Amino acid sequence: MRNVITVSIAVLVSMLASSSILSAQTARPNWKDCPQCQTSEERTESRAKAANLPFNPRDLTGVWNQNRIQLNRNAPPMTPTGKTKYEETKTEVTLNGESVTSSKDPMLVCDPLGWPRWFTYNYGFEFAQLPDRLIQFLEWGHTYRTIWTDGRDLPKPQDVDPRWLGYSVGRWEGDTFVVESTGFDDRSWLSENRVDRKYGYTHSDELRTIERYRRVNHNALDVSLTITDPKTFTEPWVTTGQILRSPDTEIGEYFCVPSEAQEHTNRVLLPATGATQK
Repeated sequence: MRNVITVSIAVLVSMLASSSILSAQTARPNWKDCPQCQTSEERTESRAKAANLPFNPRDLTGVWNQNRIQLNRNAPPMTPTGKTKYEETKTEVTLNGESVTSSKDPMLVCDPLGWPRWFTYNYGFEFAQLPDRLIQFLEWGHTYRTIWTDGRDLPKPQDVDPRWLGYSVGRWEGDTFVVESTGFDDRSWLSENRVDRKYGYTHSDELRTIERYRRVNHNALDVSLTITDPKTFTEPWVTTGQILRSPDTEIGEYFCVPSEAQEHTNRVLLPATGATQK
């Protein structure tokens, strides 16, 4: 009996010692850079390490979108109402005689970007999948978007309060995740006009978007965005591209701070135009 107890104690001591050694050898997680904080060389290296890893095409989790897809520059023709609103966005401020961006852009006064502008003007986002929804965490503005996957229908725009990010539902069509959204606050812009930066593209309360995400390898999603707004455009506005994964990163904190924005305007923009401080 004494031998059995001795052996048992020896085994227990051995197990505890092994556990202590294992714990000492297992490194604790470290804080990671934000997607925007990585250098291009670090991005390339981290993607190369993960390039051949297996992946589940129905798993969208991870940090994405460091390559920033912009809207298709071939914007569809506008309706008369759309043209009127477009003309109203014309900038009144130039920098050294050149229009660098529209001074009426709501982004410049720290209004939320809104959707789908967050799709294009993004420093990185993270998908987190839950049983009844997919959460999209956005670094810019440090906010999130909920895409419901519990089978509910989209609400009718007239039945809900408009939101900067709208109301979104998602579903799987094979290995493609489809997101439909509506109910947007029409104070946001879709984008500035990147060809002629004097103007911005607006939208109405009838805006509707459809996104499609298809994971084609460990590091890439093929995506498309279709914008439909019959009050503003005479046909859909379709953008396609590929979103890349940002391995070894964590979503950071990126806020637009009104006091900092005004300080930059007073210190840099207004002196360049010859205007006085506000």
